[in-house]
Amino acid sequence: MAHSKVPKDDFKWFGEGFDGFPKHLPEDCVEYIIFVIDAKLSDIQKRERLQKIQRVATDLEKKLLKEYIWQRESFKLTLVHEDSSWLLRGRTNYGDSVADEWLIVFLLRELSKQFSDAWIRLYDTDGEFLLIQAANALPKWLNPEVAENRVWINNSKLLIIPLSSPSNPAPLTLKESLQTISSTPRLLQNLVKVELEAFDRLSSYPSAISDNQHHATIPIPRKVAAILHASPSHIAPAVEAFYLRDPISLRSLQRKEISEFMFPPEDFVQVSTRFTRTLFAQLRSQEWVPPGLWGDALASFMSKTPNSRDLEKAEIGLKLAAGFEMLVQDKQNKDKKAVREIQLLVEDIESGEEQLPNDSEIKDWGIREDDEKWLDINFEDFERELAGKGAKAAEQPTGMGAKDGANTGFGDQAAQENLRKMVERFESFLNDDEAGVEGAEELDDMDYDNDDDTDEDESNGSDEEKEVEFDEAEFGRLIREMMGMPSTADKATLVEEARALARVQEVDSEEEEEDMIEGDEIRDVMQRMEAELKGAGALSLDSTPREITAKGGSGSKKGKEKAIASEEDADNLSEDEVDIDYNLAKNLLESLKGQGGMSGPVGNMLGLMGMQMPRDEGDEDE
Repeated sequence: MAHSKVPKDDFKWFGEGFDGFPKHLPEDCVEYIIFVIDAKLSDIQKRERLQKIQRVATDLEKKLLKEYIWQRESFKLTLVHEDSSWLLRGRTNYGDSVADEWLIVFLLRELSKQFSDAWIRLYDTDGEFLLIQAANALPKWLNPEVAENRVWINNSKLLIIPLSSPSNPAPLTLKESLQTISSTPRLLQNLVKVELEAFDRLSSYPSAISDNQHHATIPIPRKVAAILHASPSHIAPAVEAFYLRDPISLRSLQRKEISEFMFPPEDFVQVSTRFTRTLFAQLRSQEWVPPGLWGDALASFMSKTPNSRDLEKAEIGLKLAAGFEMLVQDKQNKDKKAVREIQLLVEDIESGEEQLPNDSEIKDWGIREDDEKWLDINFEDFERELAGKGAKAAEQPTGMGAKDGANTGFGDQAAQENLRKMVERFESFLNDDEAGVEGAEELDDMDYDNDDDTDEDESNGSDEEKEVEFDEAEFGRLIREMMGMPSTADKATLVEEARALARVQEVDSEEEEEDMIEGDEIRDVMQRMEAELKGAGALSLDSTPREITAKGGSGSKKGKEKAIASEEDADNLSEDEVDIDYNLAKNLLESLKGQGGMSGPVGNMLGLMGMQMPRDEGDEDE
């Protein structure tokens, strides 16, 4: 019996050279590897050399990072054996703290100064981020298609492997890159301008390590003070637990008895608490209405503290305590190292093995209060910087509030310097005669992404541009995605996820069962929200004005006639009518206000458009 022929394809199956599916780094991660390349060294000697690099890295951390608090994960090098060779590998999740990523670059560069045979490569979720930093100085050939595995740090320098064939540019594998370094190291180029731009952020190190810390004296529960005194680094997961809170985690704060909390909101003591700037900004910027006993604690502070500054500190201390409570109560965190260590410390305190610090002991810890001006932005100074007048303003006589004739500016010195560089690069782009509204007018072949190029039928080829059709359904889907609203296809998935999440929670009483989220309620909320946005015109593509009568009568015949007025009649609308742009802005602002400082569809949409709205703090004044 004849067998039918299997269609030929180029996919390599297991055992036929299949290298696995493409691997991608998780979000906000940086990965780094160190090779020792020296033909004179045996495999065992290379391993010993790498172990020595490990020990020096540990000593460097002890010397420079005594009090440093990592946002999520610390710098760590692990000795591994891959592809018949020894190397050091590490990965760090830096979360929202980009300072952590650049600190790792600094540490690796310092290591390279002590080991000339160490070759270091590092990359993050975005790829070759050192080249991204130096984008303004890159040669045309060094684009994302060929950049991978070409960028190395050796002996404190940034070295780049050039194209082997400029007429036929192609990416390098790691194996090919190491072979080039081993056989012809002199081929590698040290592009001075690229190196200066790539390492520009390192110019403030090592002083930037201490500058990134922030101390604030705030009232916190005595038990929280004991935990932080024993291990200051535990403040990072606690702040993140508060910063990333959700309705499920907030339920741990709604207990009615003070004895049910591991870190109850009571017995507050004034403690000088050490943050990183990122952690402090995350905590301070959050709007939060504390529930139950936490709200009672805040009300007690308000009755005793008429000073607004002291009340602000009390809110920060309460947020930190709530973060510790949510961190240890969330079952998803039970296997985290920080949570296990915190629970052990609490058990020792409750068993009597460890004593809570008394007031005199806490006083001996010392008090430190850092200035918070780095958080402030003076928009008048910001405008002057954008206009290129910041330096001139600094030369003027000292104004009110300035110290020693210094230019107060906005934020800190690093923020001002970054802005100045951004303005300079933008001006350089505007002054480039070869640049157009969409970038460079003339692009070479390697400026196009041809990873997915396929053979095309020449008979169907044409130089004419295809007409682009407007897909209304796709536009609506994108708008929903920007605003955080699920598509129709995703609603069922969202309902199932909500039900699964609800089943995980232990229901201790009938009262809690009634509070569980039902799928039908989610559908109803989403449908009402979509209807409200459509009614306000937020999802409408119609750019003509709509009539909104100030004193009723919207259902009259005259009102209906105006509602369908053409663009030619739009100029005749009465003064009582309001343009759709005003109504859309009004609805968006009301929705933004309703978010209460937390994440929501309008805030997400405005953020994607680059608009950061100030917090609504006017109600109390009114």
